[in-house]
Amino acid sequence: MQNIKNIFVGFLVSFIGSIPLGYLNVVGFDIYAQKGLISTVFYLLGVVIVEFFVIFFTLIFAKKLAENKRLTKYIEGFSVLFMIVLSAVFYFSANSVSSNRTVFSNVSQNYFFVGLFFSGLNFVQIPFWTGWNLYLLNGSYIEVSKSRKYFYVLGTIAGTFSGMLMLILSLNYFASNVDFLSKYLMKFIIPTVFLGLGIFQGYKFYRKYFH
Repeated sequence: MQNIKNIFVGFLVSFIGSIPLGYLNVVGFDIYAQKGLISTVFYLLGVVIVEFFVIFFTLIFAKKLAENKRLTKYIEGFSVLFMIVLSAVFYFSANSVSSNRTVFSNVSQNYFFVGLFFSGLNFVQIPFWTGWNLYLLNGSYIEVSKSRKYFYVLGTIAGTFSGMLMLILSLNYFASNVDFLSKYLMKFIIPTVFLGLGIFQGYKFYRKYFH
């Protein structure tokens, strides 16, 4: 029964956490739009392989990571710059006169490694999972002795895979059926969202560490 609870809790937290529009979802949407479902599945498998190790190690070292304020500061600062850079990359690649494709759909023909690469750049998942793991452990929502931790981690990566795939398919549906989105989603809406997130995170970073 505890193993089933671990799977359910991990799946629920990860599924909800993967739904908000992040760059991994946008890259997945671009791959799906250009290359189809099979390539997207390989991409998502690469994403969740990296997440498996991130969740596993943040689960084991959650308390030590939470106490490392310098590491948290560097990760938060990197995420601000990364969002702004992503905004520029999405804008210029989507508005390229030579192709309507973005750079992400042309990086490689091996989309499993594309998923590994971009998920490896997602350093924000370290404090995200450190915080969640501490909360779930302290609240006794999960029990991770012996092999039970693996059931929790498997539940989380299943939730990530399902949540990302659902969002990717939803984005593709609306982009294909709504003229406004088909014209401006990748060219203006996505870059603007990431620019806004970068500015907002930058403001929070300044208030937290320098104000």
